[in-house]
Amino acid sequence: MSFNLDKIIRENVKGLSPYSSARDEYVSDGSKMVFLDANENPFENGVNRYPDPKQRSLKTLLAKQKGIDEVNILLGNGSDEVLDLLFRAFCEPGTDNIISLPPTYGMYKVLSGINNVENRTVLLDGDFQPDVKAILNDIDNNSKLLFICSPNNPTGNTISTNRIEKILKSFNGLVVIDEAYIDFSSEQSWVSKLAKYPNLVVTQTLSKAYGMAGIRLGICIASEEIIAVMNKIKPPYNVNELTQVKALERVANVAEIKEEVSHILEERTILEKALNTISFVKTIYPSDANFILARVDDATARYNQLLEKGIVVRNRTTQPLCENTLRFTVGTEKENKKLAIALKSL
Repeated sequence: MSFNLDKIIRENVKGLSPYSSARDEYVSDGSKMVFLDANENPFENGVNRYPDPKQRSLKTLLAKQKGIDEVNILLGNGSDEVLDLLFRAFCEPGTDNIISLPPTYGMYKVLSGINNVENRTVLLDGDFQPDVKAILNDIDNNSKLLFICSPNNPTGNTISTNRIEKILKSFNGLVVIDEAYIDFSSEQSWVSKLAKYPNLVVTQTLSKAYGMAGIRLGICIASEEIIAVMNKIKPPYNVNELTQVKALERVANVAEIKEEVSHILEERTILEKALNTISFVKTIYPSDANFILARVDDATARYNQLLEKGIVVRNRTTQPLCENTLRFTVGTEKENKKLAIALKSL
């Protein structure tokens, strides 16, 4: 395969120039200046100034931690904005299509509908792994994006490296690997293979292991060329000042994050053992994420029973291959004990 990025960029995007904001035209070097360039309210309150549109400080820290260059990073208002930018940059509405692999993260389908792009679905196999032959049979000249969630949501398993590599080598579009749960896995991030595959895009988030779902910060990691295309169409101030400050503070606290992840993994093992003792739990699927998917006798009934006991889990029974399954997020030790006691009492 000979991947050519130019062939998959939307024609109207090729000629675009990104909006140049006041904070693009003058970048502060820390000197004391009087800012009269951006029509801001001059009375200082911490957020009266526009944020850095390029999130330079945060990108510098993330690039250092991930062993990449800052030009390989785009930050968004959650991973959902990052995913939407990929649609808008590379998929022609009403013409192009994407490939998704259910059961998987539901936003791929939602964004395809919003952007008027056909969503071609190829079900995972019985082991929740991609059917490479079926995927390649479904691809045509208008297939621009292929989404792989690994570790996968809602199944929790890591997708086979060999299968992903076969797809990367055979697909002339972008292979987007959604690594929202990578910090809970022992597997290496696909960021390490960025130089090898020019059509590889990796998305990550601060919502899971970093515990910052409330600030909405998504990360896109790809070649400098792909990131440059996405920068053409991203809103100038898509990551606000409060998010940047809070994210910078949290990302720098490596020891605390590692400790929390370690605790979640310990609790995941304890929760799995507890689920094994419940008579109506039929199957517990292996997980590399911060949740466990389990097949039960009647998911809807069990979901409602847990609600009555003040516990909210996720009923995934409507998803392909997930009939009568519940998804249990790993909580604190106290929360997990409460769940175990509730399940035993049903």
